[in-house]
Amino acid sequence: MEKSLRTQFMDYMTLNRYSPWTIQHYMDIVKRLAKYFNKSPDLITQEQIQEYLLYLYQERKLDWGTCNAHLSGLSCFYKNVLKLEERKFKLPPRPRTRKLPNIMSVEEVKKLFEAAANIKHRVFLKMIYSAGLRVGEVVKLKPMHIESDPSRMMIRIERGKGGKDRYAVLSKHLLDELRIYWQKYKPLEWLFPGINQKKHLGYTAARSYFVKAKKKPV
Repeated sequence: MEKSLRTQFMDYMTLNRYSPWTIQHYMDIVKRLAKYFNKSPDLITQEQIQEYLLYLYQERKLDWGTCNAHLSGLSCFYKNVLKLEERKFKLPPRPRTRKLPNIMSVEEVKKLFEAAANIKHRVFLKMIYSAGLRVGEVVKLKPMHIESDPSRMMIRIERGKGGKDRYAVLSKHLLDELRIYWQKYKPLEWLFPGINQKKHLGYTAARSYFVKAKKKPV
């Protein structure tokens, strides 16, 4: 039996060692395209793909980087699954003016922690801000990665950005918070498990911790 397009795409990315977040992101991108035209992606023409990208950029006003991520996901799918050799869809040139990133003040970060829904959310956010970790690194942490010996006080990150292992500093304050969290949740395999205890917290759920805390008045 021939595999579905979804399965073929997932198999390609898995075999080529795309990160779990990229796999899910690219799958969602193709799904949104199919939903927009209400047809299977193999029935969508290159002209329609171009129309969709312009719709995202010009009408929905998504920033160039987000639109470029859509372009990358669609290019990956059409080139490697549908074997589209010549790509005729693209984005306008990247705007020259770039906004500086918004940097939260100490007071804003403090309020963010206070607005966290519970201690799990708070400790997760503190792992990011205190240790300088990425969301994708925190969700894959295991209890054994926390080296709390006073002579070490480190967090071991396995296969971080670029597939490299590295260490981050574990502050005493963060360690104290982790111990409170540990007593309440008693995590086993994953430091921050998802609903299914055998799997780590999902990327979308993890990002929602920040969004919810930021929107909540303190």
